[in-house]
Amino acid sequence: MQAIELNISLSDKKIYFASDFHLGAPNSNESKIREQRIIRWLDSIANDAAAIFLVGDIFDFWFEYQEVIPKGFIPFISKISQLRDLEIPIYFFTGNHDLWMKDYFTKELGIPVFHEPIQLISEGKSFLIGHGDGLGPGDNSYKRLKKLFTNPFAKWLFRWFHPDLGIKLAKAWSSHSRITNIQKDENRFLGNDEWLWAYAKTIESTTHYDYYVFGHRHLPLELQVGSAATYFNLGEWVTQNTFLQFDGERAELIEFKK
Repeated sequence: MQAIELNISLSDKKIYFASDFHLGAPNSNESKIREQRIIRWLDSIANDAAAIFLVGDIFDFWFEYQEVIPKGFIPFISKISQLRDLEIPIYFFTGNHDLWMKDYFTKELGIPVFHEPIQLISEGKSFLIGHGDGLGPGDNSYKRLKKLFTNPFAKWLFRWFHPDLGIKLAKAWSSHSRITNIQKDENRFLGNDEWLWAYAKTIESTTHYDYYVFGHRHLPLELQVGSAATYFNLGEWVTQNTFLQFDGERAELIEFKK
């Protein structure tokens, strides 16, 4: 966990959380339709957003070469640039699909990028926020992939591929991802085997947070953690279009329907 704590005052506004847009998947046409829906959501919250947390797997693939980033996503990037011009804080987290995100958004738009969970305090409520890949028991396939993909040698080697080849290889890998093959029914509620819920319980046994906010599971969840905390999973935007809002008193999962 990164030793980072944010403090955000709402002043009659709200904090919004969303994850797993997977822009780019499963193909350009479907991604563009989803991108426009996400932009409509961002427009709908712009007037009362104290901050926006984009909690990982925003892109189905992202890699920052020295002078090159993946093409596309201009409407989405333009929209978050507009929101930054309105002085709305935006925070990015890397997920297992865009874990090679580096500092492009920080340098160009002033958007911090976090690679590990962080802590948030707002209106007296405490949050632990992260994408969630590789946390808790289970999720072993993603733990192995994360270990491989965060290896400095692997990143160095990939950087030497021509971008056309590197991005082509990445898209081929993404074609086998859960978000592309959602019909595999991997998003069933696992009960006590929900590893991020188990992770929240483990943390809560030693350190209290009012809310645990994660993505990655592609399943909107609101579950009790102990006697005084709540675990939220944010779901995804391919079929569910769910997000979390916090108004200073309560946090609520909501489906965007416009």
